Amino acid sequence: MIPAFAGTTQNETNHPSMSETTATHREVANRGLLVISVMLATLMQALDTTIANVALPNMQGALSATQDQISWVLTSYIVAAAIAMPATGWLASIMGRRRLLLIAIAGFTVASVLCGLANSIGAMVGFRLLQGLFGAPLVPLSQSTLLDVYPREKHGAAMAMWGMGVMIGPILGPPLGGWLTETYGWHWVFLINVPIGALALFGVAASLPTDETRASRFDWRGFAFLAIGIGALQLFLDRGEQQDWFSSVEIQIEAALAFLGFYLYFAHWRTSAKPFLDLGLFADRNFFASNIFIFVLGVVLFATMALLPPFLQNLMNYPVVTVGLLVAPRGIGTLFAMMLVGRLLARGADARLLAGIGMLLTAYSLWQMAHFSLDVPESLIISTGVVQGLGLGLVFVPISTVAYSTLPMAARTEAAGIFSLMRNIGSSVGISIVMTLLSRNTQINHAEIASRLTPFGENMAQMPAILNGSSTTGLAMLNGEVTRQASAIAFLNDFWLMMVLTVVSIPLLLLLKPVRHAAAPAIVADH
Repeated sequence: MIPAFAGTTQNETNHPSMSETTATHREVANRGLLVISVMLATLMQALDTTIANVALPNMQGALSATQDQISWVLTSYIVAAAIAMPATGWLASIMGRRRLLLIAIAGFTVASVLCGLANSIGAMVGFRLLQGLFGAPLVPLSQSTLLDVYPREKHGAAMAMWGMGVMIGPILGPPLGGWLTETYGWHWVFLINVPIGALALFGVAASLPTDETRASRFDWRGFAFLAIGIGALQLFLDRGEQQDWFSSVEIQIEAALAFLGFYLYFAHWRTSAKPFLDLGLFADRNFFASNIFIFVLGVVLFATMALLPPFLQNLMNYPVVTVGLLVAPRGIGTLFAMMLVGRLLARGADARLLAGIGMLLTAYSLWQMAHFSLDVPESLIISTGVVQGLGLGLVFVPISTVAYSTLPMAARTEAAGIFSLMRNIGSSVGISIVMTLLSRNTQINHAEIASRLTPFGENMAQMPAILNGSSTTGLAMLNGEVTRQASAIAFLNDFWLMMVLTVVSIPLLLLLKPVRHAAAPAIVADH
C-alpha cells in the first residue's frame, strides 16, 4: 500500500493485493518491438506539443481567424490533455493498459487527420480538443509499460529510451513544423502523425499482451473538482499574458476557479475511501522530490524553447528553416546523454550525482545564453544547445527512474499520469513567466534607452546619419533599433532567470534516496 498523508482515510482497496505490488516486471514475447512501438507513440504526442506553433500564422490566414481565435489551437490541446491525463490510471484499471493504449493511439491518429482536413477555426479547435483527450494517456501509459517490462535494475535504460521521445519531440517539433509548413503546407504538421501512429498501433497490437482489469467505481465528484482546477489553471497560464493578467475579469475568474477546484479536491481526497487520484503517492519521498524536479525541468526546457526561436527569428532575422537547424543540435546532445546515462545507471551510478552534473551543465548553457549578443556566432548557438541537451538528458533519465524506484508496480500507471501532468504544468508556468517578463521588460528597457537619446546628447551625436532623428524615416528606424535592443536585453534577462532557477534547484537532490537493486535479480528469477 502507498503511504498516505496523516489524517487520511485511505485504505488497501485503492491498490491491488500485496503479491501484485511486490512483482517487479512482466515478461513479454517481443520486448524490442514493444519498446519501439511505445517510443513512437510517445514521440508522436510529444511532437504535437510544439510542432503546430510555427504553423499558426499560416493557419490563421487559411482559416480566416483572428489572433485570439488562432491561439485556441494551442490552448484547446493543452487544456484537454491536462484534464484527461489524471484519468489514465483509472481508465487503465477498468479497460486494461493494452486496450487503452490502442484506443489512444488510434484516436490520436484519427484526430490528427481531422485537424489536417479542418477548413474552419471552429472545427480546428474542436479537433484539437479531441486530439488532446486521446493524446493525454499516451505518455504515462508508455512510461508505465516500459517500467513494467523491465526489471528494476534496468529501469534506467528503459527511461533513457522512453525519454528520447519525451525530450527530443518538443525540440524537433519547431524545425520539423517549419520545414513541413514551408515545403508542403500547414496541414502536414498534423498529417505527419498518420504513418507514425499506424506503426505504433500495429506494433503495440502485436507485442503488448492483454492485462488484467478490475472493476472500479469512477469518482465523478473528485474528477469534476480536479478537472475544474487543472483546466482553469491551464487557461489562466496560457491566456494571462494576452489578457494582461489580473486586470482582466476572465483571468480573475480562472484564478479563483483553479484555487477552488484544487481546494475542493484536496478536501474530497481527505474524506473519500477511493478518490479519483490518490495524493497519498506524494508521501513517497522519491516520488515527491522527483515531481518537483520534473516541474523545474518542464519550466526550463519549454521556457527556453519558447524563447530561443523568436530571438533568432525576430531579432537576428534568421528564416524559420535556419532557426530549426540551429535549435536541432540540442536534440543530439539529449540523445547522446540519454544513451550514456542509461548505461551508467545500469552499472550502479548514483542517480543524484548524474542529475547534479546535468543541472550544472544546464545552468552553464543558460549562463552562456545570457551573454548572447545580436551578432552571436552560429557556432556558439549550436555548442550551447548541445551542452544544454546533454544537461537536460542527464537530469531527465535519473529523475524519471528514481520517481518510481520505491513505488509498487501496481501504482505506476497512476503515478506516471501525475508525473507527466507535473511536467506539463511546469512547461505552462515557465512559458507564461518568461513571456510576461519578456513583454514587460521590453517596454521598460525601451523607455530607459529612449530617455538617453536626447536631440543634443552625446549618444545621438554618435548615431549614423540615417538614425539621427532629423526625418520621419530616421525616427522610425531609430525607434525600431531601440525596440530591437530593448527586446534583446529582455531575452537575456529571461535566460538569467532560468539559470538562477536551475542553480537553486540543485540542493533539492538531497531529498532523493539512493536506489538499490541488490535484491532485484532474485525476484526476477522467481518471476
